[in-house]
Parts: sequence; C-alpha cells; structure tokens
Amino acid sequence: MANMPGSDRKSQTTVASALKFVILLGVVSLFADMTYEGARSVTGPYLAILGASGTAVGVIAGLGELLGYGLRFFTGYISDRTGRYWTITLLGYFVNLVAVPLLALAGNWEIAALFMIGERIGKAIRTPARDAMLSHATQGMGRGWGFGLHEAMDQIGAMLGPLIVALVLYLRGSYHMAFGILLVPALLALSVLVTARFLYPHPRDFEVSPVKPEGKGFPRVFWLYLAAVALIAAGYADFPLIAFHFKEASVASDSWIPILYAIAMGVDALAALVFGRLFDRIGMPVLIAAVLVSAFFAPLVFLGGFVFAVLGMVVWGVGMGAQESVMRAVVAQMVPAEKRGTGYGIFNTGYGICWFLGSALLGVLYDISIPSLIAFSMAAQLASIILLLMVRKGRGYAQGQELA
Repeated sequence: MANMPGSDRKSQTTVASALKFVILLGVVSLFADMTYEGARSVTGPYLAILGASGTAVGVIAGLGELLGYGLRFFTGYISDRTGRYWTITLLGYFVNLVAVPLLALAGNWEIAALFMIGERIGKAIRTPARDAMLSHATQGMGRGWGFGLHEAMDQIGAMLGPLIVALVLYLRGSYHMAFGILLVPALLALSVLVTARFLYPHPRDFEVSPVKPEGKGFPRVFWLYLAAVALIAAGYADFPLIAFHFKEASVASDSWIPILYAIAMGVDALAALVFGRLFDRIGMPVLIAAVLVSAFFAPLVFLGGFVFAVLGMVVWGVGMGAQESVMRAVVAQMVPAEKRGTGYGIFNTGYGICWFLGSALLGVLYDISIPSLIAFSMAAQLASIILLLMVRKGRGYAQGQELA
C-alpha cells in the first residue's frame, strides 16, 4: 500500500507527458491542415477553371484518396516491421506538404492533378505511423478524448487554411498566389514535427499496459467494422466535387466556397471533441448517431440554394468529425499495440478503396443525374448502421469487453 501514492504520481506524470505529446502533434496537424486543406478547399473550382469535367474532378479526387489510403497498408506494415515510426512520419509530412505550393506552378488540369495526388501520397506515407504513436499516448487519457483532441486541433488548421485562401481570392483573385502563401504553414508544421521528434523519441513508452493479442490475426469484429466504414466512405462525397457543384450551379461565389469549407472544418473540430468524449463514456452508439445525422448532407448540398448549402456543410462536418476521431479510436481498442501500424494501414486501405470507388461513381452520377447521386450517397451510409449495430453486439476490444 505504501507504494501506491508513488505509483499514482508516476501514472499522472505519464498521462501529463502523453497529453503534451498529443497536443504537440496536434499543432503539427494544425499547420499541416492549414496547408493542404486550404488548397483542397479550392481544387474543385481550380480544376474547373483549368478545363476539367465533373467526371474528371470525381475521378481525380477519388484516385487521390485511393492512393492516399490504399498505400497506408504498406506504410503501416513497414512501420511495424522496422519500428521507424518517426522516420516514416517525417518523410510523409515532407511529401504531403511540399506538393501544395507546387500547385501554383500547374499550367493545366493534368499537372494540377499530379500535385493533388502527390499530396495524398505523402499523407499515406505518414498517417499509419503517426496514428500508431498517437494510440500509445491516448491510452491513459481515453482513446476517444485523445483522438478527438488531436482531430479538433487538426480541424482548426483546416478551418483557418480555407479562410486564408478566401482572403487571398477576395483581395487578389489569384489561385496561384493562394497556393504559394500556403508554403508558410507548411514550413511551420515541419519545424514543430522535428521538435516533437527530439522531445519524444519513444512514444511507445506511454502505453504502460499494452493490449494483449488474442490470436495471430485481427479479431473478426475488426473486419465487420471495416465493412461498415467502407460503406460510409463510399457514400461520402469528397469536397472537390461539392465545390465543383457550388461553382457550376452558381450556389456560391469563388471567395465563398472556401468559407463554406471552413465552416465544415469548424464543425468537424467541435464534433470531434464532443464525439470523442462521449465515445469514452458510451461507446459505439455515438458513431451510429453521427452516421445517421451526416447521411443527410447530400440532399442539402446538391439540391438546395445557398442557405441549404451552409446547413449541408454543417452536417457534412459532423460526419467528418466522427470519421476522423471516433473511427480511429475504435481501431486502437480492437488492435494490439504491436500490430497497430498494420491495423491502421488495413483500416485506411479499405476506407480508401471504397472512397475512390464511391467518389468516381458520385462524379459520374453528378454528370448524369443529381437525384441518383443523392440516393446512392444516403443508401450507402444508412446501410452501414446495420453493420455498426452488429459490431456493437460483437466483442470489439482485445480485452474482451462488449462494445457499449
């Protein structure tokens, strides 16, 4: 009993250090998202100006997500095999961020598409390794809260980036200048990341009682969960297609389109915090509720005028907040520590393949029939709820707990 106070102090110190690590990586994500989400807020209209069609925009966005998620299987596996989580994270962020200001040099939509896809590839390289490091740090503070806090800081940057782009377009009307200015937050992100590497070289040490594997592979409920997430991804329209519609249908002006994206990112940040905290308390019903709400973004953004577009982007942001926080937290609960890079890689690969197929199909449907686009989007997301209910009844955690 005499050792307990000292043990408690050590645990509290570990949690405090882990929180600082999460916040530091959150600052990295804030500047990084300021960079590439600022760019992504106008890539749809930018491609339209360069002569791309709706189908091309859908395919480009989907192919970027396919590579951006599909390659994570390999980078996640490599990070687990080599243990070089920091090296892979640093490399990925460099490729991810440098591609953005290069968009200012694109002379046609094909070259712009290459830079857009390159940015996604960079994100593919670094995400599984970074999320594995975050998963170690979030054990003591609560998975949902830790990932939710990181996502909230991430989305603050995702909100500020589009606002910077909107201001540039308002003052100068130049897409090229907007992309060039985003070099500043890119350099800040890389500087903070290098600092984090030297301050916290071994994030695995934060996980004081790692999850023990129940077998050689992943639990069955992990694959069921992956199928549910895949349906959500297939039905979720990427913002470049939404922005393309806003411009083509004259729903919003060029300077207002990134502002609408910023609104969605602000909602995303708030939703991540709320859903993350609630997930630690009540579990899977939080994700089910978020999917039920976000399924209705499609009719709002694709059928209505400006007011409905704003409401639709709020609903779209709710869904993104859940996807980027609670979904990652669930994976950390299902997969043992030594397989977590691979687990995130597999999870993101399945998500990305279905995002690509869904985005490409949504782009084709947009050129054919917007009501068909809306029907497919809603059907895919609502169907995922059935699988999530099945996951809830399964034994989702490696410790054998029932999912709440």
